[in-house]
Amino acid sequence: MAFEFHLPDIGEGVVEGEIVSWKVKVGDKIKLDQPIVEIMTDKATVEIPSPRAGTVTKINFKDGEICPVGKVLVVIDEDGATAPAPKPAAPAHVQAAAAAAAAPRAAVERGAPPPASTIEVVDATSDRSRVLATPATRRLARQLGVEIGRVAPTGKHNRVTTEDVKRAQDGTVSSSPQVAKGYAPISIAHGGDEERIPLRGIRKKIAESMSRSVNTAAHFTYVEEIDMTELVAVRERAKPRAAERGVKLNYLPFIVKAIVSGLKKWPMLNASLDEATQEIVRKRYYHIGVAAQGPHGLAVSVVRDADKRSIFDLSSEIDRLGAAVKAGTATREELTGSTFTISSLGKLGGVLATPIINFPEVAIVGVHKIEEKPAVRGGQIVIRHLMNLSISVDHRLADGWDGAMFLQDVKSLLEDPTTMFMEMI
Repeated sequence: MAFEFHLPDIGEGVVEGEIVSWKVKVGDKIKLDQPIVEIMTDKATVEIPSPRAGTVTKINFKDGEICPVGKVLVVIDEDGATAPAPKPAAPAHVQAAAAAAAAPRAAVERGAPPPASTIEVVDATSDRSRVLATPATRRLARQLGVEIGRVAPTGKHNRVTTEDVKRAQDGTVSSSPQVAKGYAPISIAHGGDEERIPLRGIRKKIAESMSRSVNTAAHFTYVEEIDMTELVAVRERAKPRAAERGVKLNYLPFIVKAIVSGLKKWPMLNASLDEATQEIVRKRYYHIGVAAQGPHGLAVSVVRDADKRSIFDLSSEIDRLGAAVKAGTATREELTGSTFTISSLGKLGGVLATPIINFPEVAIVGVHKIEEKPAVRGGQIVIRHLMNLSISVDHRLADGWDGAMFLQDVKSLLEDPTTMFMEMI
């Protein structure tokens, strides 16, 4: 009996997946739960197991192609089986992500308010409906640079159609004057000895994410010089105790703690804009993203509940996540859900950068290298350990004052670690 395996919903908001590589081919005999394909969604690669035992008779999508959720991914001949086996459970990290996403949605459907201790919603409107659109329509909207949440729907049950998206791209119909305009793709003529590499996988996702951030958020950047001399001394004194616990202590955990303290004072920087409902969502949880280079490009690993972790615990978690990113084994849950992001190149941090906001967050901090430089203290020229911090902020939600005052608070904590530890208590 032929069994058609449809690509399942493997995460909140995921409407399609890109085929990274097939583990099987037509004619292969496979077992129940045997890995058959790797599919990339957002910035994570998920290994999909077989829901049936049998023989692969048809594969509908090739490597590099996009498979929408619900489409037939592969056909399996169950070798005479008369009844379908129970559907296997999703991977643990997928179940966790789905459960986390479903809980608040179910509460809303029951009429219960969201947990007051985690999220604050500002400027509420009566329209809380989700955008209805097919995967193909959503893909077209992304290709044309159209914010689908701002398109006026004309389809049945208020569904956004492909024609709605095209009209919004042309500027003829829109529910908002802020719809992003699309541009015709350019073609690069052959000019001699060159190599052409398909834009796909992580690199394509990064390109889409960065383009959306730059074209949507109104970026501005503010820079401050930080005197890290006292913190350098504190870290040196703490390194032996950290080593006893198997922890390699660097400066990032201290920076995370200072940033969390600043976010508590300036909550608009720990927020997101729900464009569909026109609500500002201020979050009272602190999941700090750490941008790092992985084998397939930039990845943002997420340190969850950073406000509840010690310096040593933060250091261990950052190292664990960094190792997973480098090995390409980080899960979707470990790469999504950040509320604020830190971008650091470590010793290669340079003097200054204007980092691009990790959309839909409100701000991102760039951490630059620490160097011994001459500084004036008490009328004397002395050698100090100096570092620049840069912050890019979405001016739609936060003003220059918010970004500058936030960074000043972070500066004061890093320059006087005693006060930082007092804030942590």
